[in-house]
Amino acid sequence: MIKQAIIPLAGLGTRLLPLTSVFAKELLPINGKPGIEYILDECINAGIKEVIFIISKKKLMIKNYFYNDKFYKDIIKKKKDQRIIKEYKKILKYKKMIKFVFQEKPLGTGDAVLKTKKFIKDKYFLMLLPDDLIMKSNCSKSMISIHKKYNSSVMASMKVNKKDVSRWGIYNIKKNIDKNNFIIKNVVEKPSIKSAPSKNAVIGRYILPKTIFKKLSKLKPGSGKEIHITDAIQSLIDENYRFIGHNFNGKYLDCGTMKGYINSTLEIAKI
Repeated sequence: MIKQAIIPLAGLGTRLLPLTSVFAKELLPINGKPGIEYILDECINAGIKEVIFIISKKKLMIKNYFYNDKFYKDIIKKKKDQRIIKEYKKILKYKKMIKFVFQEKPLGTGDAVLKTKKFIKDKYFLMLLPDDLIMKSNCSKSMISIHKKYNSSVMASMKVNKKDVSRWGIYNIKKNIDKNNFIIKNVVEKPSIKSAPSKNAVIGRYILPKTIFKKLSKLKPGSGKEIHITDAIQSLIDENYRFIGHNFNGKYLDCGTMKGYINSTLEIAKI
């Protein structure tokens, strides 16, 4: 069973400047609720017991958000406001399941994952990217069900516009399992429009094998001088590790751009 999740949070959030010049993008409110809390709720409802946040010293604001006990205790003592009490209890629940590790240099998602190596206990773990919200259906929960059925790595998937392929990891299908699941043949990180093998994109949910740490430790930086998780995944596929692509149900929201962030608030308000 998948009991641990990791969430890379050390990115600079440059696509959301100027907001992120002073504020961690993961704490920006989306319909009145910090974006990271939607991710945590998805983890909890999927049965995850421990979440590892990968942050940098520039993102200490995120840790402080969950460790601001004195502030809450003082204000509750004065006001006894039930809404504030409820919010504090929620944060305490989150805090019990969170661990923090640090990635001091922005060397890519692969490098961020590698920082969690000593904390991962089981053969497989879940990774969620906080820019990607999936509403109305718990994507992580459905992926865990697929993993249990096939004892395999799983990645969330959807088709994207051809002009946007350079934002994603793009893959080819080797074999269909059913209408929503298929075996991935190969995957490439952020290809050009001309070189993209398809319009099938990996979205920010992964169930990864612990063996990926060996691959990551040997990888050299790729495009953008970063270590890409997709390069390690491809290396495992080359060795006949099975990765299943899962076409998830639910509504996908991209919170990583200013336009997407604004749209996410509007869309969640309708739910």
